[in-house]
Amino acid sequence: MNIIIINGPNLNLLGKREPSTYGNLSFEEYLSKLKSVFSDINIDSFQSNVEGEIINKIQLSDGNYDGIILNAAAYTHTSVAIADAITAISLPVVEVHISNIYKREAFRHKSLIAPYCVGSISGFGLDSYRLAVLSLEGRK
Repeated sequence: MNIIIINGPNLNLLGKREPSTYGNLSFEEYLSKLKSVFSDINIDSFQSNVEGEIINKIQLSDGNYDGIILNAAAYTHTSVAIADAITAISLPVVEVHISNIYKREAFRHKSLIAPYCVGSISGFGLDSYRLAVLSLEGRK
């Protein structure tokens, strides 16, 4: 099984940015642990602060992966274009958030991408990614 994790804006700052909300680990440190837990699954990752690059990666993933784990970060609440990219591909996409978006500001309660994903996971810290891998693994 091949999965790609696509991370959006500011997630390159994990471990430094608001550790009380996002934790102390960088994504690279967490990804290394995740890959060791799921050694039988190929897990690639991509991060960009640029909306168009995220859209391009979603489109290019179709046919090359079995599923996408997408943490669109702030674009979750603003990007019709990312939502459209998800509808244009045949891969299952799991929406992930590290924090519980429903315990945060009201504008974060609305996800424009959730209706096009197979499911959404939020509030479990970086472990949200592990739960997403399990959900994709269960779909094969």
